[in-house]
Amino acid sequence: MGSSCSPLYRPLHCQFTLKQRFVSWNPQPQELKPKRPQSFLIKAPKPRNFEQMEMGFTMGLNMLLLLAMVATNILSLYHLSTTLQSKPQTPPPPVPDHLLHQLHTIRATINHLTRLHPNPPTTTVKPPTVPSDLLLYAHLSPVASSCRDYPDLLHRYMNYTPFSLCPLDADLAESLILRGCHPLPRRRCFARTPPKPPTSLPTDPFAPLPDNANIWTKYSCKSFTCLARFNGDLGFDMRVEKPKFMAYKTDLDLPIPQLLQIAKSANSPIRLALDVGGGTGTFAAQMKLRNATVVTTTMNLGSPYGEAAAARGLVALHVPLQQRLPVFDGVLDLVRCGHAVNRWIPVTAMEFLFFDVDRVLRSGGYFWIDRFFSRGGDLEKVYSPFIGKLGYKKVKWAVANKTDSGGVKNGEVYLTALLQKPVTK
Repeated sequence: MGSSCSPLYRPLHCQFTLKQRFVSWNPQPQELKPKRPQSFLIKAPKPRNFEQMEMGFTMGLNMLLLLAMVATNILSLYHLSTTLQSKPQTPPPPVPDHLLHQLHTIRATINHLTRLHPNPPTTTVKPPTVPSDLLLYAHLSPVASSCRDYPDLLHRYMNYTPFSLCPLDADLAESLILRGCHPLPRRRCFARTPPKPPTSLPTDPFAPLPDNANIWTKYSCKSFTCLARFNGDLGFDMRVEKPKFMAYKTDLDLPIPQLLQIAKSANSPIRLALDVGGGTGTFAAQMKLRNATVVTTTMNLGSPYGEAAAARGLVALHVPLQQRLPVFDGVLDLVRCGHAVNRWIPVTAMEFLFFDVDRVLRSGGYFWIDRFFSRGGDLEKVYSPFIGKLGYKKVKWAVANKTDSGGVKNGEVYLTALLQKPVTK
């Protein structure tokens, strides 16, 4: 019993100790019988059983660490919550005086602006009242789409008393037309007439215009005589108008006798024509004396051009440049565009206008561009090419410098062109 437990020979007490460590020991007497010396060698346990025990031990240790971590977090959270609840809140630092001053200034400014522009009421704002006759007319005929862009002007124009005298609002109608609100809605009111209408009207289109044939409300001059004295080039002085279109002074001129001779030589007489932007209608008056009917489109831009043309016995149409020409297709012998058609019109809008001219001209008809002005470079690069798109024959093409102050400053030139539409296309 006193001998030591060597690795090669193990006595009974050493064998008992090892069995308690590695295997389950059953203390029955028959299992403790001595065996031969070689049987006293202890066999190592199987590796598989040892790995399973080691894995179980590791998993248990990990589980213990996890539980410890969870418990620590719970205790920390509980401690933090109790600390926050028990700790009194510290008051915020005071606001500096300069910030308080700025806040008071901003608040005073907002109050001032609010008084100037009060907030809209919380109740639903009613839309502006539409005149009853506008609603009635809109059910009978469509209103031009551009009119919807100017509801205030349109409502003012249609705000009248039906079956009574119409308001004196010719300038309002002119404003709507110039903005593209055309044709204007019709109204059920009586047009005003001059207090002392003329007893007779002139049959000569170059006779002096009667001063009592117009209602002079929106003009500083109250008669045609006043307008003629104010500026003789406006078209109201018949002594200045009578020689126009009859003499050849520069290459830009195309006298009416020469025009008629050109048309006669081409076997294309001029009987019906349209003068776009014809002012007081002097070209139509000259053609009337030669048995040709010319309709003039005009606008009252600062002066009563339409009334003056009508007083001369001419047909004046209140038509803006942006409107489609009120003529059937292929019925006119001549279309003339005067000073109203110039470089101030956008190029695309002018293309639509020129191709509308082509629409109303008959085969072999003439398109007369009379003193069209633009910059010299634009005439060569822009206008001449798109005029060429029409494919018309150039009967006359004359270019000259615009010699007034604006023309010299901007490098502008005049163009006079007589173009003939092809007989066939």
